[in-house]
Amino acid sequence: MRGYLVAIFLSAVFLYYVLHCILWGTNVYWMPPVEMKRRNKIQLCSSKPAFASLLRFHQFHPFLCAADFKKLASLYGSDKFDLPYGIRTSAEYFRLALSKLQSCDLFDDFDNVPCKRCVVVGNGGVLKNKTLGERIDSYDVIIRMNNGPVLGHEEEVGRRTTFRLFYPESVFSDPKHNDPNTTAILTAFKPHDLKWLWELLTGGKINTNGFWKKPALNLIYKPYQIRILDPFIIRTAAYELLNFPKVFPKNQKPKHPTTGIIAITLAFHICHEHLAGFRYNFSDLQSPLHYYGNATMSLMNKNAYHNVTAEQLFLKDIIEKNFVINLTQD
Repeated sequence: MRGYLVAIFLSAVFLYYVLHCILWGTNVYWMPPVEMKRRNKIQLCSSKPAFASLLRFHQFHPFLCAADFKKLASLYGSDKFDLPYGIRTSAEYFRLALSKLQSCDLFDDFDNVPCKRCVVVGNGGVLKNKTLGERIDSYDVIIRMNNGPVLGHEEEVGRRTTFRLFYPESVFSDPKHNDPNTTAILTAFKPHDLKWLWELLTGGKINTNGFWKKPALNLIYKPYQIRILDPFIIRTAAYELLNFPKVFPKNQKPKHPTTGIIAITLAFHICHEHLAGFRYNFSDLQSPLHYYGNATMSLMNKNAYHNVTAEQLFLKDIIEKNFVINLTQD
């Protein structure tokens, strides 16, 4: 009788395991997917923004959610592209990283404000001595990128940060730069980026292979602060705004949008937008590259992964069409 009961118990355990796998999908990490759904939608203004002609989808949600990222990838065509512009061969990496995040919401405090005034703060040396900090802080949404510091540069670039785009090689490691009110947005360019985030959030050993420079080995942001940018935003920047070819010649490295242009594309999808700090001084290669540090324009001139000339022409065009206002205009 005892053996019979043991057999029934073991059969029940096995049946539970089979049903679990069927319902949740095969999961080598024994981790049911988090039902992370959007609680808010983008509020539309009563009047269209000046740059409305650049938008294909006016209510596109820019952050991926664990519950429906595959469905939306199919809807918006991201399942037809590999990273950095889609999820085709990296869906499992996306799923793992998203499963450890706590939210995919866009805004918390003022989501009911339909016409948000945004400023995209670049890291360009043109921001030096402009004392735009107070004006920048007056905007509803302040978007920054990479490791452009606020601390010590408040007079030039302001104190507040709503969104900060980053990738593993460009994210802050020093906790002094953390702002609990900042939403940090991973811009994934390769599967290693998503695996890096997964390893950091699960306390695993960080594999630093496959990065163009050593990635951060710790994360100053909490899971509730982190989002993953939908590749559709980067694809829009590359193919629709900068008109990059989908296939580059074999003797030429593919070009990708800078984080700055990606940030502007994000801003186009969530609010009315102004920009600052994107102009580069190519006439003087010894001029400051950033408003911080000692790097010079000579580094940008050597960059083989971005077409900065195309980006500057794009910025010039949208400024001349009054799609945006350049706060650093002399």
